[in-house]
Amino acid sequence: MTRPITYAGYLALDDLLACQHPLSDQHDEMLFVIIHQTKELWLKQILHELALAQQLVRAGDLVPAYKSMARISRIQAVMTQSWDILATLTPADYLRFRGVLGTSSGFQSDQFRRVEAMLGLKDARFLAHHEDRPDAHAALKAAIEAPSLYDDALHQLARAGFDLPPEVLERDISAPYEPHPAVEAAWLTVYRESERYWALYQLAEKLVDLDDALLTWRHKHVVTVERIIGRKTGTGGTDGVGYLTETLKRRCFPELWSLRTRL
Repeated sequence: MTRPITYAGYLALDDLLACQHPLSDQHDEMLFVIIHQTKELWLKQILHELALAQQLVRAGDLVPAYKSMARISRIQAVMTQSWDILATLTPADYLRFRGVLGTSSGFQSDQFRRVEAMLGLKDARFLAHHEDRPDAHAALKAAIEAPSLYDDALHQLARAGFDLPPEVLERDISAPYEPHPAVEAAWLTVYRESERYWALYQLAEKLVDLDDALLTWRHKHVVTVERIIGRKTGTGGTDGVGYLTETLKRRCFPELWSLRTRL
């Protein structure tokens, strides 16, 4: 006889709730573990939504893609709010267990790097951090070598009749994207004639929502880290706050920001 599906069974709660293994006897380490595990679960959902959004945009089904993109923005907002919970960890609290973390760091999150790559921020140097996890390494490598959501959006611009040069449409998609004046000019026309290009205009604004939310998350990350450890070197060996501050300069969709000055 088939056993009825229960809440705990459906969600595999026994397995899920057995995944927290603090390495110290400090009360606050549990919060640190759960915050980061929760972040990874949300990143898994973002990757799930990004895959669908790319599939739809690539096929020219722009309106249905908006739902997944809007959902991602909402998830990003929740992730940003989680920094406020982590900020209840005082410097003294954190220092009591920081030593057990070794060189582990959120810097090494393969899912976060996959999200960046799928949005267009590609950096093959991060592959070196995942050589001990073949599946994670392969997934990140595939994301770096595949077209990004922005690549798909640019091809939709071309399909709509905008003249984008080969160095944009036929570029090495595994390399970091570089802004191009022809792309800015095309998006500028979309914004100036938004009623004519309504679907592309809405796509552009949904892209900006994603970039905006990512920047907001990064900024809150910087503030939270400085509040807890000041300007100490990060556990992963980075410059800590200095490194994180530099990430605030990154834009997934640069022309969608620069065109605003010219409107």
